[in-house]
Amino acid sequence: MVLLSQLPLLLFTLLNSFLHQWVKPRLRVAFSFIAIFLLFSLTAALVPVPMQPDTFFSVTMATIWFINMASAVLQSSLFGVVGHFPPRYSTLFMSGQGLAGLFAALAMLFSILSKPDAGYADRGSAALGYFITPCVATLGTLLCFLLLPHLEFAHFYLNKHQSEYVETSKELQSITDKKLLENGSKQQEANRKLFKEPEEDQERSSVLQVFKKIWLMAVCVTCVFAVTLSVFPVIPLRVKSVYQDSPVWDKVFTCVCCFIVFNAMDLVGRGAPSLVQWPSKESPLFPITVLSRLVFIPLLMMCNLENSKLTVLFSHDCAFVTIMALFSFSNGYLATLCMAYAPQLVRHKDCETACSLMTFFLVLGLALGASFSFLLAKLV
Repeated sequence: MVLLSQLPLLLFTLLNSFLHQWVKPRLRVAFSFIAIFLLFSLTAALVPVPMQPDTFFSVTMATIWFINMASAVLQSSLFGVVGHFPPRYSTLFMSGQGLAGLFAALAMLFSILSKPDAGYADRGSAALGYFITPCVATLGTLLCFLLLPHLEFAHFYLNKHQSEYVETSKELQSITDKKLLENGSKQQEANRKLFKEPEEDQERSSVLQVFKKIWLMAVCVTCVFAVTLSVFPVIPLRVKSVYQDSPVWDKVFTCVCCFIVFNAMDLVGRGAPSLVQWPSKESPLFPITVLSRLVFIPLLMMCNLENSKLTVLFSHDCAFVTIMALFSFSNGYLATLCMAYAPQLVRHKDCETACSLMTFFLVLGLALGASFSFLLAKLV
């Protein structure tokens, strides 16, 4: 599942970074939504269908591949669209992703607290409901995206570079007309060159040129998610509560203290840059702050892990929750800052390229972190 989710995410996010200049974002996003809807609909339809284990495994793995393929194009394209808007909308977009993680964690909690003696029919209905929910959500989100360009506010920012070009062209044309009357044919030739400048200026920079401007933010966002995925969730899943005499708490401990705390504080961290943005994008403290998150790896590894090979320094539940809260908050906060700062480092017409590249490096961080997690799991 890790391989077949991270690999298509990485490959198709990279592909989208180069192809976005030839395929309109509206088409890419709509196609991705439709593909995800059809795949989840197929999964929901197959719930009551009996299948052999090998067949079920093959269908599940193929579905994971194609859903993540569509998700890669969708996420990268949406980041590109958001890049046209003011920086605080990147913060809101990242917060939406955090909210989705919290929703999944709460669904897990409700599932754990449901009746354990539910029959096969009840389990089938629950599974059907799980897969119908993303179908409805996908259709609703697709409808919202199709309505977005019709909003006056969105139309202004999505077509801002075109408006600026038209206005500049009119001004230059006016100047040209006046000077033509005064200076004759020689001035006409000079003004033609002047008039061509804004047209040439409208050309987008190459992917490499954009990367040279945002490389620090790209490296930072990769480091943020590489550190996070290297320990989460493989290490926190092994943490055990000290209150073993409470069966109810022991049952929900991992869900509450691992997944819900992580997603809730990650959501808070993603929303915090809308209030304060520190360090600034020019500050040398920014990459230092990102690298300082490496301290969370040994801190989490020295919590109360089951059958740990290391010395347990933080055995109490409160210590684990505190470390998890700081770990997840810093993840959401720094990742959002990286994604918000990158479009500010390039011209408006290059924002989509910058955001597509940042999405690729975000996914690269996820893939690297998932790979490192296997090694860290063996160390503890």
